[in-house]
Amino acid sequence: MRADAERNRDRIAQAARRLFATSGLGVSMASVAREAGVGKATLSRHFATREDLINAVFADRMDAYLALTARALADPDPWHAFTHYVETVCAMQAADRGFAAVLSLTFPAAEELETRRAEAYQGFVELIARAKATGHLQANFASEDLVVLLMANAGVIAATADAAPDSWRRLVGQMLRAFATPGAPLPPMPEPPSSNDLYRAMTGSPTHRQTRLEAHGPGAGERPVERRTHKVTMAPPIRSGCSCDGCAK
Repeated sequence: MRADAERNRDRIAQAARRLFATSGLGVSMASVAREAGVGKATLSRHFATREDLINAVFADRMDAYLALTARALADPDPWHAFTHYVETVCAMQAADRGFAAVLSLTFPAAEELETRRAEAYQGFVELIARAKATGHLQANFASEDLVVLLMANAGVIAATADAAPDSWRRLVGQMLRAFATPGAPLPPMPEPPSSNDLYRAMTGSPTHRQTRLEAHGPGAGERPVERRTHKVTMAPPIRSGCSCDGCAK
């Protein structure tokens, strides 16, 4: 590969890494090309499909995932290895929204990535058997339960990344307690997100501002109203005098 072509390939991969990490895998190929400062034709010459690009961008992440599995199997305490493995994999998801999706989706055309995933999965199956032998892991735990957790964690990360970025830790803490037998040693339980942070995550806005339109004849405009503090509840909102969508005042 010519030096300039290699530079373009690296620029594309680094641009995709940045965009995937912050915005997830839904980023368009055109956006990747713009971020890299290349044309769409140049991108297509190096990465004919999205799967090719994903394979290149996340190869090192999957290597780290595979290495984590190997370290867990080398831990002399299988239960500690299991809990640390689950926490670390979920932390890897939280650090990179793109990788969060990669761990909860399959990409049959990305053969190298899927080969690494299969190797890591087999290692995890062995780790499950060892953890069950300690008596600390529920006998009915299945490898599919980790897949479900990774899917749930990816969703929590995407929903709370800006407003309550540590919410995933609480989810993982609760799930480890669901997986464990009574009396099993567990890491400390993380604190839940605050009601205000969770509310901001639920509204999809970093701040919640109520505005009210008041007509004064021609040239009606917006007049801001004071910011409110909200308590998150699962009950339907009761709307009285507030004009804010979804507000429970």
